[in-house]
Amino acid sequence: KPKTKRAKRFLEKREPKLKENTKNAMLIKGGNANLTVTEVLKDIYAVKKPFAVLYKKKNITRPFEDQTSLEFFSKKSDCSLFLFGSHNKKRPNNLIIGRMFDYHVLDMIELGIEKFVSLKDVKNSKCPEGTKPMLIFAGDMFDVNEEYRRLKSLLIDFFRGPSVPSIRLAGLEYVLHFTAVDGKIYMRSYKVLLKKSGCKIPRIELEEMGPSLDLVMRRTHLASDDLYKLSLKQPKALKPKKKKNISHDVFGTTYGRIHMQKQDLGKLQTRKMKGLKKRPAENSAEDGGVSPKKSKSA
Repeated sequence: KPKTKRAKRFLEKREPKLKENTKNAMLIKGGNANLTVTEVLKDIYAVKKPFAVLYKKKNITRPFEDQTSLEFFSKKSDCSLFLFGSHNKKRPNNLIIGRMFDYHVLDMIELGIEKFVSLKDVKNSKCPEGTKPMLIFAGDMFDVNEEYRRLKSLLIDFFRGPSVPSIRLAGLEYVLHFTAVDGKIYMRSYKVLLKKSGCKIPRIELEEMGPSLDLVMRRTHLASDDLYKLSLKQPKALKPKKKKNISHDVFGTTYGRIHMQKQDLGKLQTRKMKGLKKRPAENSAEDGGVSPKKSKSA
């Protein structure tokens, strides 16, 4: 139990919630990280801010062999995503991207940097801090191969940013493009420029902003199907309640079915006008054939 109010507030923030907080990422430098890996971590931290923590000191750890230090840092900083950078002769310019579930490593993928262009190298205007990016994935491998499919899910988790209720056109100014082709993954980032087009819809141009990475996939550590399914489980309170007799079509139109008793259309009230008035002959037919006129006396 917490002994102070500050400790109580801290524990309340860590408690399970129906709507989770925006996922934070920790960027960790390995014990033998070189200048390229350090610059990559700094640039991705600049893109990910303010939902990221950058560890500047070197940490001697190997995530694929021992995950305890990653789990310790995750619990300490309340981060469910991580990016670990290292460099050695066997695996030069190495990045390991992964995520946690219940403060334990769920899955992680090792990527090798073959080419890198930093934010400083591209002399263009940059997007402001905290801009939510638009993510584009190109290449059949992201849909066909299981490892690439899991990598796509990881990248979406890492860069998606906070959930927003509405979208402003002027706020769509940052694009992250991932292309998988010939066994490589190309990451490019662009700034969206809205130009005049002479009509209501603006003309869109993309201007390269940086960082730019050419990556190759190395080792993978993927969660089992059962554990992955458990990590995707949602609480019952968040699931939409099914309403009876209501359906939706592909365009999002809502249709409702109404159950009514059988109606006698003969007694249906219509518009009152002379043309719709019943004649005496029709009334007598309804009454059983008795004529309303009096019979003449003999």
